This record gives sequence, structure tokens and C-alpha cells, in this order.
Amino acid sequence: MQETEAVERARHEIEVCNACRYCEGFCAVFPALELRREFSAGDVSYLANLCHGCRGCYYACQYSPPHEWGINIPRALAEVRAESYVEYAWPPGFARAFERNGTLVSLVTALSIALVLILSMAISAPGQFFKARPMEADAFYSVIPLWAMQVVGLASFGYALLALWMGARNFWKDAGPAESVGVVALGIALWDVLTLKNLGGGQGVDGCNDNSERFSMRRRYLHHAMFYGFMLCFAATTVGFFYHSFFGWAAPYAYLSVPVVLGTVGGVLLTIGTIGLFAMKLIEDPMPVARRMLAGDVALLMLLAMSAITGLVLLAVRATGAMPLAMAIHLGFILALFLVLPYSKMVHGVYRSAALLRRATERNMKPLGGE
Repeated sequence: MQETEAVERARHEIEVCNACRYCEGFCAVFPALELRREFSAGDVSYLANLCHGCRGCYYACQYSPPHEWGINIPRALAEVRAESYVEYAWPPGFARAFERNGTLVSLVTALSIALVLILSMAISAPGQFFKARPMEADAFYSVIPLWAMQVVGLASFGYALLALWMGARNFWKDAGPAESVGVVALGIALWDVLTLKNLGGGQGVDGCNDNSERFSMRRRYLHHAMFYGFMLCFAATTVGFFYHSFFGWAAPYAYLSVPVVLGTVGGVLLTIGTIGLFAMKLIEDPMPVARRMLAGDVALLMLLAMSAITGLVLLAVRATGAMPLAMAIHLGFILALFLVLPYSKMVHGVYRSAALLRRATERNMKPLGGE
């Protein structure tokens, strides 16, 4: 991580916190912070990505604005997180994608929808694009060939996974030497990721401070809905792939089949999570957040929401003449999601997971100066 103004400001503020420790019980990052007496740029980046932005420290701190010291840890670490996304992006030439992230996500989404729609209509026989296909076997593939879905999907998603892996690798190396990663540490980190423990605040039970000193579990629950909704949708696609490839069962599947149930529940949860988090951004306190990240955050939330909503619409109209159009629009959103995945706010999940794993490896270390 390069030495920047944001890194220097964050270092100054966490050094103040490390000396004061008045509000350490409000912050889930404090146990990791207390293990260090000096903070390299890599340490600051690690702590910034370990922070889940619960904002408990901001409302508990006696030196936060309007105090003249203006200690604002959530904003300082959010600024460093934003810079870390650029720093660790792979390939490095694509790092500039984070500078105008909202515009990028919107542009890629529009182009992807247009591309899929135009190609779908171009390969259809005249007069066949809007033809109703009431639960015909291979109905979806008469609109877009299966091989085209698989090639484009695997290529774009495979590239996204590679780019995310390389970014996580860059983050891990930059954070400095770490304890060996064992099974226990992996288990602890996995539990922290799956339960979003740090969104429970310093004690893990009170929740976040959304826009005041009042605690709430709302952000944690909405993140759960978004995360598990996304995973259920992915599971539905995976099951559908196995159905077709190994059993020869072609889509569309029955309403009570495993892929449809998983996709429906996942789509509903993903819609609730994304729309709920967007609504929270409209009422949140602007002081402890980095407002320059807002456009990218909102663009990604809307992309995820529309991916889920168009999937549910496709399910509803799949036996009508609107199915080809709904399918093309839905796949356009999915393609856009895969393309922007490594260069959007989605990377925060990867870096936070890596930071939680590093934190799990430190579990037996004592704070500096401790007995």
C-alpha cells in the first residue's frame, strides 16, 4: 500500500485510538489494533478492510466531531479501503475503473443488456423471438443457444474469479508476514464471514449505529439477506448445470424443482437485501462515511437488485411470448455483474474475508505491552 494522505490520516487517528482506548469495547477492530504499536501502510490497509463500518466507535468517541481533533475512524478507514481497491486491482491497468465506479457500472450494464438483446433477436428466426413457448423442453435455448450461455458465462465469471483471487493475494502480501493458517483459523474466519460478526459491533450482539447512537441489527440482517440470496441464486444455477449436463434434464424446470425453489428464494432475499441497504443509505449520517464512494455503492446495489428482479420476472413470464425479451434483459444484467465484479464494491467482501482470516491467525497473540 502506498503512503497517501488518506493512509497518513488514518494512521494518526488509530494511533490516537490506541493510546486512548476509551471506546475499545464498541469496536470489533480494536483487538487487532492493540496488537500493534506502529502501523505500516500495509497494517493500515489490513485494519481498514477488517473494519465493517459499524460506526460504534464514532458515536462513542469523545474526540469525534465537533471536537477540534475531529477523530473520525469510520471515515478515515473507509477512505483507505477505497484506495486499497485501486491498489490491489488486477490487472493493475484496470485500477482506474474504481475512480468513476458508478459511471462504469451503469455503462457496462447498459451495453451488456443491449448486446445480449440485439444478438438474441439476430439469431432468432423471423417472427420467432416473441413466440410463446409454454414449458417446452429447451425453450430457453431456442432463444440463446446453450453453448453461447456456457462459453460467455464461464469466460466472464472465470475471469472475475481470477481477478478477485489476484487482488486478495496482493492484499495478503501487502499486510505483511502472517502466522500460519491452520484449520482452526480457517474455521474461525469462515464463521465470522458467514455470520457477519463484525456487523454486530464490538460485542457482537448490539449491532451497528446506522445514523445515531442507537444500536440496530438492521444492516447485519440486510447484508445477510443480500449475501445468502446471492449464494442461493448461484446454487440454483449450479444445480441447473448439473441437471442438464449429467442427467439430461433441460430447462425450464417445474416450479417446485430444486433450481427454481433455490432461485426464487434467493431472488427474493437478494431483492430485499439490496433495496433495504439502498434505503438505509438515504437516511444514514453522512459524517462517518466516505461520500465519494456513494455512487459506486448505489450502482452495485441496483445492479444486484435488477439481476434478482429480472430473474423473478423471467420466472413469471417464462410460458408467454414475453419470455425471450425477459431472458435477454436478465442475462444482460448477469453479464454486466460478472464483468464489473472485480472492479466494483463487491471486492470488499473478498478483502474483508481475507482480513478476517488474518485476524483469526492472530487469535493467540497478546497485545503489545501485555503480561
